Amino acid sequence: MGKLPEYVGPCALGIKMGVVTPGCDLLGMIGSAVEQCHRDDLLDDGDVLCITESVVARAQNNLVSTDEIAAELREKYGVREDSRLGILFPITSRNRFAPVLKGFARAVPRGEVVVQLSFPCDEVGNMVVLPEFANSCEFDAIFPYDQIKEYCSHPITRLDYPGYYREIIEQEGARATIYLANHPEEILSHRPDCLIISSIHDRMEKKALLQDKVPCCLTLQDLCSDPSRPSWSEWGLLGSNRSADNLLKLAPREGDAFALAVQEMVKTKLGRDVEVIIYGDGAYKDPASGIYELADPQPSLGSTGGFKDGRMREGVKYKLLADTAYAAGKTAAEIEALLAASKKQGYGPHESATGGTTPRKLEDVIASLADLVSGSADAGTPLVLVKGLFKER
Repeated sequence: MGKLPEYVGPCALGIKMGVVTPGCDLLGMIGSAVEQCHRDDLLDDGDVLCITESVVARAQNNLVSTDEIAAELREKYGVREDSRLGILFPITSRNRFAPVLKGFARAVPRGEVVVQLSFPCDEVGNMVVLPEFANSCEFDAIFPYDQIKEYCSHPITRLDYPGYYREIIEQEGARATIYLANHPEEILSHRPDCLIISSIHDRMEKKALLQDKVPCCLTLQDLCSDPSRPSWSEWGLLGSNRSADNLLKLAPREGDAFALAVQEMVKTKLGRDVEVIIYGDGAYKDPASGIYELADPQPSLGSTGGFKDGRMREGVKYKLLADTAYAAGKTAAEIEALLAASKKQGYGPHESATGGTTPRKLEDVIASLADLVSGSADAGTPLVLVKGLFKER
């Protein structure tokens, strides 16, 4: 099967492509790269083509400015220049949230921006306050920034994120109130005219809790999600990232449609049946820093039909079966035959053969694998070919 020998199991190959620029023919570029894989006998039915969301969004020229964010808050949601904006549980990130906050503050140059941060970390594990301070505090505590700023220097970046966010707000002319508190209801005491729930993964739970208690309640997904505008995404500001100057790159719009177009192109040109994923951040937690890398709403921001049934990656515990068979006196050859047969046998979730295996959504597994392979450095491989996971080799 292709140039990869039969003894090679599941694998992911980073595929190099040229620079992707706004308005370019990304579908054609992917087609050329995949055709090269096909010529080199590397493309098989059941493979998965993974395309990083950043190049899809860049090719779509899916950019918005901080001015456009401010204008949408004023025009669509009635925010006034002297309004008080509440910002609940944003992540601490120079690329992910700082430019978003700038747009929010720009909407209220004569008003106030109240930012409530969780502690000791934000929702993806970025440290907000030093652990040695947080460990001595009650979970229910409330800390105004000025009382704890000496404990807010990040141990790796050395950046004081609460102080940095205050500077962004004040540079736009607004007053800044920054504090740390873990109970979401605390922000209600500041009586915001508009509350923007800025967490990523629990945004809808927080909105359900608070929306009836404030005049206006939004999530990041509610902004920049209007299809009538030149740049938009069904994810809104979720998954956005700093671009040049005062611009933000949104997550790609209509990711499923682009994934389907790639799938159809490969079938038409090369006769191969593949699945396609538009991937963002992998669902990976760094054991050294404790940071959960998933700052996008989910690992996959678009996919083809093969993933729409929620297919899980699950199976038997091979080492358990092997140990059990060996203890029963089986030979190595007999154990190999037993393991091969186990692939074809169905096991229930509570049977001992599946003990220790955690079913995971296959779409998330493959998207996370692609993100780890391509990374955000200089690999230059926005296309990743995954073999042997969706369809076993």
